[in-house]
Amino acid sequence: MNGTIEAQPLLNRGMKAVLLSQFFSAFADNALFFTILAQLKAEAYPGWSLPALQIVFVLTYIMLAPFVGQIADRFSKGRVMLFSNGIKLLGAISICIDMNPFLGYTLVGIGAAAYSPAKYGILGELTDGGRLVKANGMMEASTIAAILIGAVAGGFLSDFSLIMALGLCALLYSAAVVANFYIPRLAAARQGKGWNPKKMLVDFMEVCVSLWRNQETRFSLVGTSLFWGAGVTLRLLLIAWVPVVLGVEGNTTPTLMNAVVAIGIILGAGAAARLITLKTVRRCMPAGILIGFMIILFVTQQSIWLSYLILVVLGVFGGLFVVPLNALLQEHGKHTMGAGKAVAVQNLGENSAMLVMLGLYLVSMWFGASVVAVGIGFGISLSLAIGGLWIWDMLRKN
Repeated sequence: MNGTIEAQPLLNRGMKAVLLSQFFSAFADNALFFTILAQLKAEAYPGWSLPALQIVFVLTYIMLAPFVGQIADRFSKGRVMLFSNGIKLLGAISICIDMNPFLGYTLVGIGAAAYSPAKYGILGELTDGGRLVKANGMMEASTIAAILIGAVAGGFLSDFSLIMALGLCALLYSAAVVANFYIPRLAAARQGKGWNPKKMLVDFMEVCVSLWRNQETRFSLVGTSLFWGAGVTLRLLLIAWVPVVLGVEGNTTPTLMNAVVAIGIILGAGAAARLITLKTVRRCMPAGILIGFMIILFVTQQSIWLSYLILVVLGVFGGLFVVPLNALLQEHGKHTMGAGKAVAVQNLGENSAMLVMLGLYLVSMWFGASVVAVGIGFGISLSLAIGGLWIWDMLRKN
């Protein structure tokens, strides 16, 4: 199998189909988020509804984490991706026909939770370990390009026409489903052990313990959890910061700022693929610490053009930080319990971190803290946490 993989180019037919599916799916995810944001504003939902919407989405990942990784490893991952995108499509259609946006977004969250272990786990099946960081860089570039275009499209179209924006999201999920048919039907990574939920939960807990006991994978899990927890909080922070500091209303400017971060992450992911391998993965840590400093620098200035520049640099540091950590976990999972299970544990950690950070953000907003103060506190906490992880890792090695 390894010989076959090594003989194929990195950008083979299966990889192209995976990247295309991921692009369409992530495009729709981000366009849908800003479309629902506009819908909540148009229907006069209270201010806490947006963080609450994100919390509902995150909870689907946490509740399904014990099961989705095992599903990804017991079936052909391309077909799991197809089924998951179908659920996302159903959620988008339900919002189009005026069902409750929280219910529709929950369906999208269920599809996303099932999709994630399969999309990352399949990378190790389509390429060899020596090229896994590059494959992850391509996946992140595809994802961030989709975030870039999807955020702008969702923000712009929702200011113009909600139904047009929702229709675009449904169309994009349909395109992702079509792309999934072109992914090779690879053999299941692991033999099934039955579908008893209790046994699946016990198996998942065993995988959690195994990954958290291993120094390398624990390092990856903590790092990626901090990154994605910070990412979802930063997105809400941008939405709150723009009208308060710049005095600009509407969805277009926050979506452009999210897009600018995405450009930076694409650049950082490309740099990570060239500069960092699994053997030199610790090179990513300074970039992680600098993310927090860039957040502080961003919230404390009032120039829109300088803010764009800062956000690009922030994104570059983000790409350099997260891509090698993802590859480290996938490579370990591929050779032990299955990449799908490893990514499911990663999703549990990342979404638990998101839940905690979103909860803290919601509480700070509830008590009337200024968005600048929240941003400063957030940036300091993130830099200290990543710096602490780096020091702790070095001490463990010594």
